[in-house]
Amino acid sequence: MEKKVRGLRHLMVTVFLSGMGNFIVIPGITDVTMFALCPATDECSLAIYLSAFQQAMIGVGTALMIPLIGNLSDEYGRKALLTLPMTLSIIPLAVLACSRTTNYYYAYYAVRTLTAMVSEGSINCLSLSYLADNISDSERASAFGILSGVSSGAFVCATLAARFLSTASTFQVATFVSTLALVYMRIFLEESRPDQVDSMIQPMLKEGEDIIQKDGNAPGKMPVFKKIPSLGDVICLLKSSPSFSQAAVAAFFASLAEGGMISSSMYYLKARFHFNKNQFADLMLIDGIASTISQLFLMPRLVSSIGDRRLLSVGLLVTCINAILYSVAWSAWVPYAATTLSIVMVFAPPSLRSIASKQFGPGEQGKGQGCISAVSSLANIIAPLIFSPLTALFLSEEAPFQFPGFSIMCIAITLMIAFIQSLRMGSHVSADTDKHNSNCVQV
Repeated sequence: MEKKVRGLRHLMVTVFLSGMGNFIVIPGITDVTMFALCPATDECSLAIYLSAFQQAMIGVGTALMIPLIGNLSDEYGRKALLTLPMTLSIIPLAVLACSRTTNYYYAYYAVRTLTAMVSEGSINCLSLSYLADNISDSERASAFGILSGVSSGAFVCATLAARFLSTASTFQVATFVSTLALVYMRIFLEESRPDQVDSMIQPMLKEGEDIIQKDGNAPGKMPVFKKIPSLGDVICLLKSSPSFSQAAVAAFFASLAEGGMISSSMYYLKARFHFNKNQFADLMLIDGIASTISQLFLMPRLVSSIGDRRLLSVGLLVTCINAILYSVAWSAWVPYAATTLSIVMVFAPPSLRSIASKQFGPGEQGKGQGCISAVSSLANIIAPLIFSPLTALFLSEEAPFQFPGFSIMCIAITLMIAFIQSLRMGSHVSADTDKHNSNCVQV
């Protein structure tokens, strides 16, 4: 497998550069938002609600666009479809590279909301599909972990750069690196289509046979989809395999929790412990280093011995513990200590993607990954609508009781639901599956 992964080095470089261009702005964006909307304060409900609205709108867009992009990539190739989200992701970075004043911030806010509807999650979805085209199903969990490790490495490098760059330079560098990623991808990355897949990879969903694996063993019927998927296609796909639908449920609750942390945690830390850009960068650096080491060296060894389902359960459980520690943090050092758990937390996303990927052959990877991404996007629509108001309420003086981390505790409960669902994923498949599948076939 190592030889195959080395053969995909141009994909890895593309993911690294693209990730670095997007990650480098994360430590400073909270300060930029607060400065533009509520200068000289550490608590700003307007910033929380605007960020929540943006996250929800992006979720609506990605829920609609990612299945379409993934499906079209099965037909026209991964490289061709990668060009669109990578190009769009540059535009909002360039706006803040010019200025961070209030007017420029609102321009960035509007542009990012629109462009991220297409670019958010699409690069990851297409990269995973590209990797699945070229790696056999038995090795995908390790390969997905390595790809996630490359992304985490980009996160570490980006956070280190953000730690020492000025805010103005940060957005200028982000624009340059994102542009470099696009140029590199267009020049060096080879196209990947299902009909170009190595013959040694045995598809689980064979063209013309409409077969899907159930729990990795028994074959069953799989619907034939139109080139452009409808909501009914996505629902039909979820019904086609109990294993896939269980993975989708776990993905929904895990993404709901992740979206809640994105919309709440940084504002919580700023209000609770007065964190600034440098402290956010330090926190993210710990997370990135732990994630990179784990995904590149630890996960490939563990997945071969205990399997991706158990790794998923372990990762979700430890992520739940991390959220609990955040919610009850009594000192500024507690979030730093909790972040070291990332060495285990990072098992969950690639394991989940691997489980979903195994339900499809090379010719259907875009559909499968796009469907899981759509489920995650749906969760990202709901998450800010739930957790951002909770965060704003419990950080304000009008909180019904004194518990600043109450919204983070609710996120921990959501993660526990995802963990319980992951434990059910090995259950026996119902004999009624074929009947449901036949009702889903499109003609």
